Amino acid sequence: MRIISGRLKGRNIYAPVDISARPTTDFAKEGLFDVLNNRIDFEDIEVLDLFAGTGSIGFEFVSRGCRQVVSIENNPKQCLFIKKISEKFEIDNLILLKTDVFKYITHTASRFDLIFADPPYQLENLKEIPDMIFSQQLLKTEGIFILEHSSKYNFSQHPHFMETRKYGRVHFTFFKA
Repeated sequence: MRIISGRLKGRNIYAPVDISARPTTDFAKEGLFDVLNNRIDFEDIEVLDLFAGTGSIGFEFVSRGCRQVVSIENNPKQCLFIKKISEKFEIDNLILLKTDVFKYITHTASRFDLIFADPPYQLENLKEIPDMIFSQQLLKTEGIFILEHSSKYNFSQHPHFMETRKYGRVHFTFFKA
């Protein structure tokens, strides 16, 4: 994995083989950030990265100058890895919380400009995540929620649906507050 753009551009992230996360491919990540480059100004936003895994997406947001990135991950090995990379890259605006995503969603009072979720594709209640985000009002006005998922899911009938972008087997569905 590598960081595509920003102050950390070109830095490689080598995840240990014993991490269970499925990192977003560089191809899909490039496509996602090409779309986002045309929609948002990274420098003034606060981002929530749910199911952070290796931290690759959060690091990409940090590299592009986001004010703050809150990464939620429950796996201890993956948290240790994200912490190690944050220290190596001297990142001070990424807050890593080791907690369950669903507990965080239901208990936080924070609001975000952009929320990205990359749950395990086999997660039983994956299809409920958009409703949880909107019922808890986690997005600021005009905020964007992006859910990474497999072709098994179709959110086009969701009231906050904007569009779905496909990059190989990776699907990103965009929702708007």
